[in-house]
Amino acid sequence: MLKLLFFALSAFGAAPSIDDLLKLRTAAGAVISPDAKYVAYTVRETDFDDDFFVTQLWIVETATGRSWQLTRGKKSAGGAKWSPDSKWLAFTSERVDNKQQIFAILINGGEATQLSKSETGVQSFEWSPDGKTIAYTAGEKKGEDRKKQFGDFEVVRKDYAHTHLWTLDAAEAMKTPQAGKQITKGAKFSVGGFAWSPDSTRIAFDATSNPDLVQSGTADIYVVKPGEEPAALVTQSGPDRNPVWSPDGNVIAFVSAMGNPKFFHSNSKIAIVPVTGGRVSAMASSFDEQPSLVDWNRHGIFFTGAQKTQRFLFRADETSFAKTSATPVGFGVTFSADRKFAAYTMSNATQLDEVYVTETANWAPRKLTDLTAQVKDWTLPVSEVIRWKSKDGVEIEGVLSKPRDFDPTKKRPLSCVIHGGPTGIDTPQLVHPRYYPIDLWTAKGALVLRVNYRGSAGYGEKFRQLNVRNLGVGDAWDVESGVDHLIRQGWVDEKKVGVMGWSQGGYISAFLTTNSTKFAAVSVGAGISNWSTYYYNTDITPFTIQYLGDDPADDPAIYFKTSPMTNVKKARTPTLIQHGELDKRVPIANAYELRQGLEDRDVPVEMIVYKGYGHGITKPKSQRAVMRHNLEWFNNHIWNESAPDFVSPAKK
Repeated sequence: MLKLLFFALSAFGAAPSIDDLLKLRTAAGAVISPDAKYVAYTVRETDFDDDFFVTQLWIVETATGRSWQLTRGKKSAGGAKWSPDSKWLAFTSERVDNKQQIFAILINGGEATQLSKSETGVQSFEWSPDGKTIAYTAGEKKGEDRKKQFGDFEVVRKDYAHTHLWTLDAAEAMKTPQAGKQITKGAKFSVGGFAWSPDSTRIAFDATSNPDLVQSGTADIYVVKPGEEPAALVTQSGPDRNPVWSPDGNVIAFVSAMGNPKFFHSNSKIAIVPVTGGRVSAMASSFDEQPSLVDWNRHGIFFTGAQKTQRFLFRADETSFAKTSATPVGFGVTFSADRKFAAYTMSNATQLDEVYVTETANWAPRKLTDLTAQVKDWTLPVSEVIRWKSKDGVEIEGVLSKPRDFDPTKKRPLSCVIHGGPTGIDTPQLVHPRYYPIDLWTAKGALVLRVNYRGSAGYGEKFRQLNVRNLGVGDAWDVESGVDHLIRQGWVDEKKVGVMGWSQGGYISAFLTTNSTKFAAVSVGAGISNWSTYYYNTDITPFTIQYLGDDPADDPAIYFKTSPMTNVKKARTPTLIQHGELDKRVPIANAYELRQGLEDRDVPVEMIVYKGYGHGITKPKSQRAVMRHNLEWFNNHIWNESAPDFVSPAKK
C-alpha cells in the first residue's frame, strides 16, 4: 500500500462525544483588509438552547496575531467585505427585521450601523472601488393580491421571484438605512454573481433566465451602467459565471463551460472577453480540473484548483498556468489592495480550519489563529491517503483514519463513509463533525475509509466522467475494492464492515445494500433509490440527463441498470434510512420506496424522517440526532451492542 500522507498528533486524551464534535468553534471566510493590516473571519458556535449554529465576526492583526471578536448576539453575521479605505467592515445579518440586511462596523467594535433596508432581504453585496456606493442583490417582492383572493399556491416552473441588482449611496446609508435604486428588473433574467469595474462606473454580472435550478445552464454575462439598460456580453450555451474585471477595465474574465452542455461533469475554463463584446477566448485550457476564479491584477489572472486531495493557487495567461502557492491553500483566497499579501483559511489532518496570511512574492504562510487548541486533549485518529486498483483497473484514492494505537497485526471493524456530489472530495481532516461519528468509532478501535470514488473532484475530467452512464455500478466497484484492499492487508474483520453516506453517498450506500453482501450494516442518508422516481421529482433534472444520457421514457435500460431498486430482491443487509422531510434535491419518495422494498423482503430496516429539513440537516439538535442514530445503528450491527430504540427518548 502506497502511503502518500501520514499525520499524527502528539498527545493522547479522551475520546470526544457527539456534543463535543458539534460544539467545536470553527473558522471560515478569511478576508484581508485592503491595507493588509487585518484579516476578518467568522467563527461558528453552537447554541443548543435555541437550536442554531451562530457565526460571528472576528478580527486578527496580521503583524501581531492579536485577535478579538467584533460582533455578538443571537443572530449570525457573515459575508464580510472591507471598505476600500479599510476603516469599515460591512457584513450581512438578520439582526433587525429577520431579513438579511447590510451593516457596517468599525474594526475596534461598537454598535453596527444598518445600511440597507431591502424589502426581501439582501443576498450578496460589494463596495465600489471608490467606496462611494454599495451594490447588492435581492429578490423582487411578489405581489400579495393573488394570495389575498385565492390563498397561497405555486405554479410550478413559472412562479418565480427574480433576483436583481440595487445600489445605495454609502454615505447616505451611514446616516439612514436605504432601500437604494433598483438597477435591473423584470422577468428577462435573474442575477447571480457580480463585480464592479475598476473605475466604479459599471457592474458586470451573470444571470440565468430564471432562478430555477434547472436553468443553471443558461447563465450569461452582462454589463450594466447604473441608470442604463444592461447589455448582454456573453450568450453562448452552457453556464458562464463569476465575472472579474481586468485592471484596466477593458476585459472581463469569467468561469465558462465554453458552450459544453454537459457541464456537471466536464471541466470549466477561465475565459476572457472584451468589455465591448467580441470573441470569447479560453485561458489555460490545459488545466485539468475545475478552476475557481479569484482575482485579476497586474501580475495575471489568479484561480484556485484541486490537485487530488490538496488545493493550490495558480496564475494563468492565454496559453498556460503556473502554481503560485508553494503550499496548499483552502477556499476563499483574498488579496490586499496592492496584491502583496493574501489570506485564507485552511484545515488538514493535524489542525482545524485556521486563518493564514502570506506575502505573495515569497509564499510563506503564517498561521494567525489557534482554534485547534480546542481538541488538544482529545484522542483523535491519524490519517493517511492510500491508493488501490478498482475492479476495472482504475486507480482510486481514499483517506484512511486509524486509531492512535493502531496495531497492524490486529483485525478491526471498518466503516466506509462516502461523500456526496458525486464531484465532492474527501481530504485528510483532524475531526469529522458532520452526520457520522467517525472519531467515536476510531476511538473504539475501528478503521474508517472515505473513498474518493470515480466522479470525485481533484483527479481530472476523465476521472470525473468514469461514472457517466455507470453511476452506482462503477462507484460500488471503487468502494468494495477499497474494502478488499484493506482486508488483504490483514487489518479488517470482514464480518464487521459498515457503509454509509449522504446525498450521492447515500445513493451509493443504497446501491450497495441491494447489490452487495459485503457489509454488515448500511446507512442511506438522503439517497436516490430509483433514478426514475428521482428524475421526475427532483429540482435539478439536468443533472440526471447529463449523467445518464436520456430520460426514463426514452432509455429505461440505463435507469434500470443504475437504480438500487432494480435488485432489491437480492438485499440482505440491515439498512438505516435517514431523510429530510422537505428534501427537493432527492425527494423523500426515494426513501419510502427503498424502505418498503426492503421491508417486503424481510430485510431489517429503519427509516427516520427529520422534520422541517430539506436536503441537509442544518440545526445542532437534529445533527445530534442524525449522529446518534448512526452511532447506535452501527454499534449494534458492527459492535454487537444493544439494539437501538429510536422511538423512546434517549437516555442521558
